[in-house]
Amino acid sequence: MMLLGWAVGKGSTALDDWFQLANGSGLGRLLFFTDQRTMAVILVGVLALAAYRRRWPLVVAVAVSPVAAVILSRLFKEMFGRQKGGAVAYPSGHTTLMGVVIGMLLLVVGARLYVGVVATVWVLLGMLGQAVTYHYFTDAVGGLLLGSAIVCLAAAILGGTGRSPQRHPRFPSRC
Repeated sequence: MMLLGWAVGKGSTALDDWFQLANGSGLGRLLFFTDQRTMAVILVGVLALAAYRRRWPLVVAVAVSPVAAVILSRLFKEMFGRQKGGAVAYPSGHTTLMGVVIGMLLLVVGARLYVGVVATVWVLLGMLGQAVTYHYFTDAVGGLLLGSAIVCLAAAILGGTGRSPQRHPRFPSRC
């Protein structure tokens, strides 16, 4: 995320400009995937599921990680100072938050193939929505990198404490 931020600098890139050609199109509706209200609903569901499963360290991680995402994205925005439309843009805070919430969902639900596919499509649509409206595409990529790093850090800290219960050897889990 840091290397990308330094590489793109203060202005847009050719790739960013290409995505901006769709600014004002119907693709702006894809902002639903990064909307704070959408993320709040998913986050409450993820917290409830983790609490229902009595996975208390994971409940704490799910509660703390989005707050860390917002704080860190704001700090990095000020550090990089990249602007779009008069506001700091890199990394995208909406994309960072989406990456963290969807990452926490994967940690709580479990990384099944179909969940991973749905999560990947969700994130890509959210990034596209940001890339054609409020942000440059590279801002969205930077936000996803920051969000992924936060989720990976949370998973590493949890270690074995956030894992799903082991399945019986006669009934192996399926992907």
